[in-house]
Amino acid sequence: MNALRPAQINHKALKTIKQDIQNLSPHPNKVKIIAVTKTFTCTAIQEAESFGIYNIGENKIQETEKKLLNKKINKRTNLHFIGTLQSNKIKKAIKIYRVIQSVDSIVKAEKINKAATQINKKQQTYLQINIGKDDKKRGFTKENIYESCKKIKKLKNISINGIMTILPQNIQEKTIKKLYLETKKIQEKILTNHFITCTETSMGMSGDYQIALVCGATYIRIGTRLFGKR
Repeated sequence: MNALRPAQINHKALKTIKQDIQNLSPHPNKVKIIAVTKTFTCTAIQEAESFGIYNIGENKIQETEKKLLNKKINKRTNLHFIGTLQSNKIKKAIKIYRVIQSVDSIVKAEKINKAATQINKKQQTYLQINIGKDDKKRGFTKENIYESCKKIKKLKNISINGIMTILPQNIQEKTIKKLYLETKKIQEKILTNHFITCTETSMGMSGDYQIALVCGATYIRIGTRLFGKR
């Protein structure tokens, strides 16, 4: 693992993001920023907290463990795992993270449920949708997500709190908007027909969060715009 670097928030960028939330989102009061702190030390988390950002996104379990070692974070802070979750790391993940956003298969959901049952925890999770059918991405498809929900509903120690998507790279703006609108519709359908807890839509990153806001995102995952290039 490469050495983690300290980080400071770009105040001007954060102000712009907050303005965009108010101006672009159909429901700005429901939108939350996830500060993505991968490759940075715990200073990035503490910086986010100092600006009232209490949702933190992390991509690697080992890195999260390292940066939190002998460090204190605010009791209000929610750690979200947003990276690819390896099956052999699930037991560690459910002990560290409030939310696991990258549940990409029924098998993964079953393993999280089993591990959560063993420690008497109901794990908050999001279902990851591969809405762009990207060969480089994991996740449920828009064709199999609803049947998958019926099977996941049998699992008692996970809570489906939302859906998450990561789009393919280098696609046109009109395609980004189309895919984000499809993602939002999936979330709404899951909420209506399968899980009344599925209220969140996690989509949009530093490069396209404005489009995601227009399309109804409730969580935007921002790293580079807040902390600079990695």
